[in-house]
Amino acid sequence: MRLRTTFRPVTLAAVPVLLLALGCQADKVTHYRVPKEAAASAGLSSEPAALPPPDMGEPSGDMPAPPKPTGQGALKWTLPKGWTEGEAGGMRFATLKPPVPGKIEASVVVLPGPAGGELPNVNRWRGQIGLGPLDEQALATARKTVQSKAGVVSVFDFTSEGQTKTRMVAGLIATSDGNTWFLKLVGDAGPVGKAEPDFMRLMGSIHLD
Repeated sequence: MRLRTTFRPVTLAAVPVLLLALGCQADKVTHYRVPKEAAASAGLSSEPAALPPPDMGEPSGDMPAPPKPTGQGALKWTLPKGWTEGEAGGMRFATLKPPVPGKIEASVVVLPGPAGGELPNVNRWRGQIGLGPLDEQALATARKTVQSKAGVVSVFDFTSEGQTKTRMVAGLIATSDGNTWFLKLVGDAGPVGKAEPDFMRLMGSIHLD
């Protein structure tokens, strides 16, 4: 007995149906899970980027350092017992070192004019230790003052978040000759806490005569 095979020709009317079926198969999206090892090798990471280490000095960029005041225009202070004064360079007028072990340093910087203003400088300091900016109202709340012979010093005290905390105590004062002076103590929170009382007394001792 012979089997007969019947071939049915595809009509033109059936062509759009076939193309539609093929298109639906092509539109299916397959999802794959990428192993963590493969993602790491491709430069991908699900972990947040770590904050850069805080800047222990003042950024100088490509700007040349302004001329340092001399004579009666130069700020002077009384060093607390055990503190030393090192060589200055770049934007710094002086580098101070308290007799406290650990990561800690104090610096004195002088810039001509208002040097950008109080709020931008305070927010730059906060950014150096990973804190967000303040507005004018929060700035007034954070500001303390120290009276000195050179005038009133505005003082700010900030501590970073996280397990390893960085603390910064910074003061600024505009002197009668038009310059703005910045005095900053920064480092690990523990050493800064030990040196902070002496630093406050140092800011109270500043004078121009």
